[in-house]
Amino acid sequence: MQKKVWIRVISGLLVILAAFLLGGCTSSNQQEETNKQKLVFADPQWDSVQFNNSVAQYIISNGYGYPTDTINGSSAITFEGLVNGDIDIYMEAWTGNLQPRYGEELESGTIKEVGVNYSDNTQGLFVPTYLIEGDPARGIEPLAPDLKSVQDLPKYWQLFKDPEDPSKGRILGSPAGWEVDKILQDKIKNYGLDKNYNYFSPGSDTALSTSIAKAYEEGTPWVGYYWTPTWVMGKYNMTLLEDTTYSEELWENGYRCEIPSMEITIAVNKDVPEKAPDVVEFLENYQTNSELLSSVLAYMQQNDINADQAAVWFLKNNEDIWTKWVPSDIAQKVKATLE
Repeated sequence: MQKKVWIRVISGLLVILAAFLLGGCTSSNQQEETNKQKLVFADPQWDSVQFNNSVAQYIISNGYGYPTDTINGSSAITFEGLVNGDIDIYMEAWTGNLQPRYGEELESGTIKEVGVNYSDNTQGLFVPTYLIEGDPARGIEPLAPDLKSVQDLPKYWQLFKDPEDPSKGRILGSPAGWEVDKILQDKIKNYGLDKNYNYFSPGSDTALSTSIAKAYEEGTPWVGYYWTPTWVMGKYNMTLLEDTTYSEELWENGYRCEIPSMEITIAVNKDVPEKAPDVVEFLENYQTNSELLSSVLAYMQQNDINADQAAVWFLKNNEDIWTKWVPSDIAQKVKATLE
């Protein structure tokens, strides 16, 4: 009898010990989650970066257990925040637009480049594809079948008549104040396009996209500046006019060539690798492309949803993409919150 009693006592103690150890482990894990520092994202206030922020924040919050936040402002202001540590993560650093500061801060070590989000972006002068190919479904004939390049524009100026000056065509440019606005004005002058065209700067990117949408819905001619990735390029079939192949010499001599693609990088403040090394590993694997982002942005626009809602939709419907960015245990945690 005594032997059986001791067996029961020892068994009970083992159960208590196991519960204690398990509880201690759970408490330790919970304490670790609680002690994780907030990670702040830059929001320079364009659609694609807001979507990328939302996707990354959802994964970081639900998969890795870090609280997150955003600070918005212009590119210059948010980049300054990244440098001084007010901002931790920059999901879309347009490196060409941030030079020479971007390179200087990398070299000094105040920021770290952890990956390339995408590098297949384009920008330049676009036309609706139906001008070149027509659109039989809408009864649109090809009005400019030989329009292939920027250099072809002079012979088609009458298609794009400026409503305020019908003696010339109108090229819609970048919103005033953008870096590319000066580039386009110099390019058009140096190409001699100003003999046939007036350059018009819209008041905002919304005004520019609205002008494209209006022309496209009406099936009328339009030529002007745009870029990828955007909802416009995801929704409408647009053609980027060819230009002289990029060279540094031509670029420095009045932008007499195509606007080069940029590496759109993911950069973090110098302290992030120490305070969130697992998140940095995730960001090193994070990668999208212009076609993907344009299609998501078009989905957002067509369904009138915000970036956070689009992130959830993306994560639910594209496991084959984002699960490659994270370890399997993190993926399972994220999936559990999406069910």
